[in-house]
Amino acid sequence: MRVGMAAVFQNPGKARRDFDVYQDELRLADLAEPLGFDSIWSVEHHFTDYTMCPDVLQFLTYMAGRTQRVALGSMVVVLPWHDPMRVAEQISMLDNISGGRMILGLGRGAGKVEFEGFRVPMDESRERFVESARMILEGLETGYCELAGRFVSQPRAAIRPAPFKSFRGRTYAAAVSPESVRIMAELGVGILIIPQKPWPEVAKELKEYHEQYRQLNGAEPPPPVSAGWTFCDPDRDRAREEARRWIGGYFRTVLDHYQFGGDHMAKTKGYEYYAKMTDKIHTYGDEKVIDFFTDLQVWGTPEQCYERIMDIRRRVGNDHFVGVFSYGGMPPAEATRSMRLFAKEVMPALQALDPEPSAVAPALSRP
Repeated sequence: MRVGMAAVFQNPGKARRDFDVYQDELRLADLAEPLGFDSIWSVEHHFTDYTMCPDVLQFLTYMAGRTQRVALGSMVVVLPWHDPMRVAEQISMLDNISGGRMILGLGRGAGKVEFEGFRVPMDESRERFVESARMILEGLETGYCELAGRFVSQPRAAIRPAPFKSFRGRTYAAAVSPESVRIMAELGVGILIIPQKPWPEVAKELKEYHEQYRQLNGAEPPPPVSAGWTFCDPDRDRAREEARRWIGGYFRTVLDHYQFGGDHMAKTKGYEYYAKMTDKIHTYGDEKVIDFFTDLQVWGTPEQCYERIMDIRRRVGNDHFVGVFSYGGMPPAEATRSMRLFAKEVMPALQALDPEPSAVAPALSRP
């Protein structure tokens, strides 16, 4: 099993200078390869302190020059906010620079503030995503992009530097709504899981995705990649308290950034599933929803973190776990301590797992 880390560059409440946040997150990312992680990831968001990585491919290109072996994953590039021809060029350039180490993650976005900032109608996001994704994915295989669509009108143009190996099997997309599952199967991409709903529901949707993928592509789908907000501490009680504090604090920023307290999701085409999430928040209240989200994540002692990841693997069959170790305004020293402990006591046992999720898992050993 491969294990990665993600840098998300949060600065809740603008408590610190953005510059200082960046220096600390970059130091954490620099630890990934020496500690033995298999991949480095980041996300794309704009305009707020929710996360401050407006260009995930630029960050990954920087990390490509500072590393030798780790894979470089986008979690995700939000296609409706970009010219897809430029995205295709940037992806190929990063893959050429890194020697083929990129893992491509794509998405369509859900932040009202971001769609407004880019002057893109939010209710067009799904159609824009599909057109852009189809053109980019085909272009990365053929070496040129061309499309006459409703939103994308691209005359034939070569991608230079030319793609030098296929992106099939290393392209993923975030699919939150059940409606997105079929789209991802049609595009022939894997699923990137961001834990935010009950695992049995995720497993059910994955089963439907697998069936549709096999039917449409005549092949087995790639195992999913699953992320998780992670906090590792030798003390069980402290781990629980700090996880509630920091992971819960992170989810408060989710509620603010996506404006789940409003009713715009219910009024926006393509976001009906998100409107159901808003209804649940109104029904149960912020605190219960925060507790629910926290319990979906990976936290506890090294043994507990390992078991939580194994439970996820048994449910969804992922062969790649990506931990987010710094979030919610957590002090840099705390994030570093948690990540180092995870790398020392949890990660080796995960990396020893057979790629097949059904394989017998080794016991987590303590020094």
